[in-house]
Amino acid sequence: MTHARTVWGTGLTTIASDGTILDAWFPSLGRGARPADATSAADLQSDAGADERRRITLQAIELEIDLDAPASSTADVYLRLHALSHLLVRPNELNLDGIFGFLPNVAWTSAGPMLPSDAALLRPALQRAGIQVQGLDKFPRLTDYVLPEGVRIADASRVRLGAYLSPGTTVMHEGFVNFNAGTLGASMVEGRISQGVVVGDGSDIGGGASIMGTLSGGGSHRVAIGARTLLGANAGIGISLGDDCVVEAGLYVTAGSKIIRADEAPDATGALPIVKGADLSGENGLLYRRNSLTGAVEAVRRAGVGVTLNEALHA
Repeated sequence: MTHARTVWGTGLTTIASDGTILDAWFPSLGRGARPADATSAADLQSDAGADERRRITLQAIELEIDLDAPASSTADVYLRLHALSHLLVRPNELNLDGIFGFLPNVAWTSAGPMLPSDAALLRPALQRAGIQVQGLDKFPRLTDYVLPEGVRIADASRVRLGAYLSPGTTVMHEGFVNFNAGTLGASMVEGRISQGVVVGDGSDIGGGASIMGTLSGGGSHRVAIGARTLLGANAGIGISLGDDCVVEAGLYVTAGSKIIRADEAPDATGALPIVKGADLSGENGLLYRRNSLTGAVEAVRRAGVGVTLNEALHA
C-alpha cells in the first residue's frame, strides 16, 4: 500500500441498538502515512458511550484505507466522503464502487443519526426531548460533519457529505451539491451539481440549472464544466463545457442534441453544418442558444471571458 494513495482517520462511529453502524465522524484525518502524534482512539474515549434517547452507542475507531480499493465497511465509506469534503482528494479520483451497499437508510435527527424503526417507536420521547427527524437518507448533510473553510452554504440540507467545495464557493438556497462532486475554485452555485460533476474556477451555475450526473441517466460520461463558464437559469447539460462558455437560460443540451454551427460557413446548398452535442463536449469559448425564430439549437464561437463573478461576494 503506497502512502500517497491512502487516507487515515480517527473518529467515532454510531452503532444502533441492533448493531447496525449508522455513520462515522472523523475529526482527525490525513493523506498518506499517519503521523506519530496523530489523534488516537484513546483520545476520543471521553466522547464515546451510549445515548439512550436514540438507542445508540458511540465507539472510537482508527482506520486507514486504500483509495484505489473498493470500500469494505460503513466507516470506510464515511472516511472516503470525509476525504472528499476535506479536499484531500478530488471527485472521481478515488474508488467509490459498491458504497451504497454499506450505507443504511438512516433517520437523521437534530441529535444525530438513529434507526428509522427506533425513531418511529420513540417518537413521543424524542418530541419531549426536542429532537426532530430532519430526513431519511443514506447520506447526511455535509455541515453535520465538515465545515469547509471559506465556503457559504445557504441551506445545509442541500449539500451532502462528500461534496468537494473549494474556498470562495457560494451555494445559494436552491443550489444542490451531491457527493463526489463540487467546485475546483470560487464558484456560484444556484442550480444542481450531480454526482461525478466538477465545476471550474469562476463559473456560475444559474438558478434551477441542472447538470446530468452518472447516477441520473448520464451513462458513463462524467460531465465537467470549465473555468468562467455560465450555465444559465433553468438550463441543463449532459455534455461537458470548456472554459468561457455560456448556455442560455432555459436551454438543455445533451449528447444527442442536434446543434447548428451558426458561426461556420454554409455548404454549397446554403445549409449550415449540424453536429451532435457530443461532438462539442468540452470545447472552449462557445455560446449555446436557441434560435428565437426557428427554435433550433445553435452554437456560435464567442470571444473573451465567459463570466466574471462578484469578487466581494466570493471573497
